[in-house]
Amino acid sequence: MAEKKLLASIAFVVVVLFSFSVLFSSDLRSPLSSFASSFSSPRCAGGWERTPPLNVYMYDLPPRFHIEMLGGGAGDRGGGFPRWPRTSGLKRQHSVEYWMMASLVPGGSAGGRAEAVRVSDGEAADVFFVPFFSSLSFNTHGHNMTDPDTEIDRQLQIDLLDILKKSKYWERSGGRDHVIPMHHPNAFRFLRDQVNASILVVADFGRYPRNLSSLSKDVVAPYVHVVDSFLDDDLPDPFESRPTLLFFRGRTVRKDEGIVRSKLKKILKGYDDVHYENSMASGEGIKASSKGMRSSKFCLHPAGDTPSSCRLFDAIVSHCVPVIVSDRIELPFEDEIDYSEFSLFFSVEEALRPGYMVNQLRNIQKDKWMDMWKKLKSITRHYEFQYPTKSEDAVNMIWRQVRYKLPAANLAVHRSRRLKIPDWWNQRRR
Repeated sequence: MAEKKLLASIAFVVVVLFSFSVLFSSDLRSPLSSFASSFSSPRCAGGWERTPPLNVYMYDLPPRFHIEMLGGGAGDRGGGFPRWPRTSGLKRQHSVEYWMMASLVPGGSAGGRAEAVRVSDGEAADVFFVPFFSSLSFNTHGHNMTDPDTEIDRQLQIDLLDILKKSKYWERSGGRDHVIPMHHPNAFRFLRDQVNASILVVADFGRYPRNLSSLSKDVVAPYVHVVDSFLDDDLPDPFESRPTLLFFRGRTVRKDEGIVRSKLKKILKGYDDVHYENSMASGEGIKASSKGMRSSKFCLHPAGDTPSSCRLFDAIVSHCVPVIVSDRIELPFEDEIDYSEFSLFFSVEEALRPGYMVNQLRNIQKDKWMDMWKKLKSITRHYEFQYPTKSEDAVNMIWRQVRYKLPAANLAVHRSRRLKIPDWWNQRRR
């Protein structure tokens, strides 16, 4: 009798366990599996489904707002879109606006790994791109700030705002889901406050007040490097092949935080393996800088008129370990890239302490430097601007950053549609 009860109990347990296994595999596991398979992020690896590209509506602006500023000697890439002029000099460093636009024209993106695709219907768009070459406009129309031609730059900004404010897409979001490149620190300088809700693409925040631009809303983009990329950096012993310890070549008299440059010139004087040279940018100067970076272990990046400069990205593509001296710099793609793996950071106070920075560099062992050099080589592709784009190059990384800003932009848009009074959240007592 006891044996029969035991067998019945075992049978009951087996039935219960089987029922639970069916329940969890069909009723619970499937929805979770469905959720996991539908979730996607470009930061995830190992089998996650890839995120669909961002749908971008690009405003069809007259050529005077963009490619007309390139001049007639740029050459054609096909389809009527011009090449970036070879003779542009330092204007190239702020040409992010050009490369973002180029990625959205026919032939601008190679393969199926693009982070953004152009859509012709604004109703299908995730974001709206405004192809105004604001940096090139500043550099072309009265670069010295007092030239009468600055009125051309001002008028372009006035006309652009008129176009945007007549757009139903701008009106319904207040411009919050619009992407506007302003990479030069003086770009769009006359009417910035009228587009401060948009996603701005900037080099840093050195000349932007807090109410206009912020890390939570905007995208920090790299400068377009002006030296050639070091493509054949494959010597047997790269450490020994770079005899210069620390290299800097550039203007030593700058404004704001950049006054550190003239002080560093005095601090670094007298070291045989430190090259610190005052120079102006020119074609020959860029070649000399490239040669110097490729023969140096470390490349100095002090702040300029703003916390960042093109020199950092020239160093990266030259595989010269950056030494960054700035208390207020923000870096591109920092949620995905750990700069401490291939760069060194010093506060202004540390850098101006006699002998401190040089001694720190001398104490870095060869193995440590080699690890940083290898890391530089592996991440250089993220700082390449090219046509057509390639997977995870600079433009695709920028579009990915735009995607990360969208949830906050959409939250702001949705809240603004239902609020009946000025935003109480910003007015709450602290």
